[in-house]
Amino acid sequence: MKAIDLISDNIPPLIHTDSGEKAMIWMEEFKVSHLAVLKNGNFVGLLSESDILDRLDDKETLDVLFDHLPRLYVNSSVHVYEVLSKMAAAKVTVIPILNDQEAYLGCISSHELLHHLASTNSMKEEGGILVIECNAIDYSMSQIAQIIESENAKILSSYIFSKSDSKKLEVTLKINQLDLTRIMRSFERYDYTVKASFQAKTHENDIQWRYDVLMNYLKF
Repeated sequence: MKAIDLISDNIPPLIHTDSGEKAMIWMEEFKVSHLAVLKNGNFVGLLSESDILDRLDDKETLDVLFDHLPRLYVNSSVHVYEVLSKMAAAKVTVIPILNDQEAYLGCISSHELLHHLASTNSMKEEGGILVIECNAIDYSMSQIAQIIESENAKILSSYIFSKSDSKKLEVTLKINQLDLTRIMRSFERYDYTVKASFQAKTHENDIQWRYDVLMNYLKF
């Protein structure tokens, strides 16, 4: 899935002659803290709620209030994971999407992005969640997959986290089995540390796990 596939029609851009007051009203209406700003149809920058609050007179137009706005955006051809990573790093609720000629195509909100990711097949399929830890130097996804497949199971999705001051990797795996006991024992035999396991026994629990995983990804 690419950025162009995520474009939303639900959040319109502001134009440079709109007032700061209008921007605040729209942010409240669309439940976001950022909006794209256009001038003569061209993307000029991303406006934040805090930018407006810092100004004394929100009745003024945006081009009067701001000489410069950050031109934060993603190209329409990038992968959805890059969109997620850029939004998380910049801590924005909306990110504009531009084509190769930097023409504004639309935007995507963090809420809609989470919805798209949570709707993927690997997220929707019921299964168990296992969190393991290993030395970064010993990390091998092929070995991890082999261990899981030796127990007649498959990896549905995974993500890796490592603190900058640590030589350890934490690997979170979603597996297409509810009972992970045998898989956990297999990992322990291969000297992996099993840090946590979760059984997605109900639809509600599985939805909560999907949400928690995506929110944790955004934090890091």
